[in-house]
Amino acid sequence: MIKAVIIDDEPELRELNISLLNDNFPQIQVVGEADSVDSGVELIQKTNPDIVLLDIEIKGGTGFNILQKVKPYNFKLIFVTAFNHFAIKAIKFSAIDYILKPINEFEFVNAIENAMQSIENHEMEKQVSNFFDHYEKKTQSKKIVLRTSEVMHIIDISDIIYCKSDNSYTTFFLVDNKEILVSRAIKEFSEMLEDFKFLRPHQSYLVNLNFIKKVEKTDGGFLIMNNGSEIPISTRRKQSLMQILDKL
Repeated sequence: MIKAVIIDDEPELRELNISLLNDNFPQIQVVGEADSVDSGVELIQKTNPDIVLLDIEIKGGTGFNILQKVKPYNFKLIFVTAFNHFAIKAIKFSAIDYILKPINEFEFVNAIENAMQSIENHEMEKQVSNFFDHYEKKTQSKKIVLRTSEVMHIIDISDIIYCKSDNSYTTFFLVDNKEILVSRAIKEFSEMLEDFKFLRPHQSYLVNLNFIKKVEKTDGGFLIMNNGSEIPISTRRKQSLMQILDKL
């Protein structure tokens, strides 16, 4: 039996979470609820859960205050939150599952399934640390967590040469010639990496400007990357791309 706890200061949302878990995941047992920072810390320490559904804004502070007090993280974390641009972006960089309020059953089920699939990996400590780095903007050297069907990769953003889209999948091409395929659309990564000198010269590609070796203007135009890869430039993006490159 998988043990779960729910930490949220809204009783009706705790009830909804319990109902959705009971309806969709009979193998999960809710072993406790809490509505504040102090009671949340006590609950986690007392029950040693496998999954923690954690609201960000709660009585006595935030869910982040709880995380700072319950190390090591021997559980899978799922944030439950109203939309917060900076928090959501930091969560995505860390590949931590999250559910947005108001809760949608499909998104809820998907988040729980993702957590259960990776319940045996022990990267939560690194994921939460990376989350805080992005959320609090602690460091200049940033990392991104890429979750595949088999493993969790924690890589330096500066090591990404470019990304290539294949419908709802994205392949990352790294400086060590490694390729990592993840089941997330390139649009999502484009939004995440826009502050790190990444841009899209074509709808199927996202490139790190630091690895552009030269621009070929023949045959419609394409970029030559440091690793020799040729990246096409779409007609509608060509002018804006050239303007950006001229400023480098």
